Amino acid sequence: MATIDHAAFSDRVKQTSTTSGTGTLTLATTAAGFNSFATAFTSATTKVYYAIIDSTANTWETGIGTFTLSGTTLSRDTVLESSNSNSLVNFAGNSKDVYVTLPAKKASDLLIAESLARWSFLG
Repeated sequence: MATIDHAAFSDRVKQTSTTSGTGTLTLATTAAGFNSFATAFTSATTKVYYAIIDSTANTWETGIGTFTLSGTTLSRDTVLESSNSNSLVNFAGNSKDVYVTLPAKKASDLLIAESLARWSFLG
């Protein structure tokens, strides 16, 4: 597990959810070949980078949320990008893929911070 901006990310973490609306998701089945959020994040609560995709409704969202081990839920605290003009998506009750990801914006922030740190060391 690694962190950027105090949010965690981990490789190959993916579950489904059929929760509808704009609120906290209840996580369900772990995708074959992947780990569950509970396997990757064993603290009572962990801030994580997430992505949610509902391919049936063609809606999606990336952001920073809080995974809660008890109840295996994911709150959607900060939306970084979405199919709803970068606001919370009002998801339908379809099955959605919910997974841990490092959003491109955060990856570029990390690269910039690393470059600045190297230049300050050299200067």
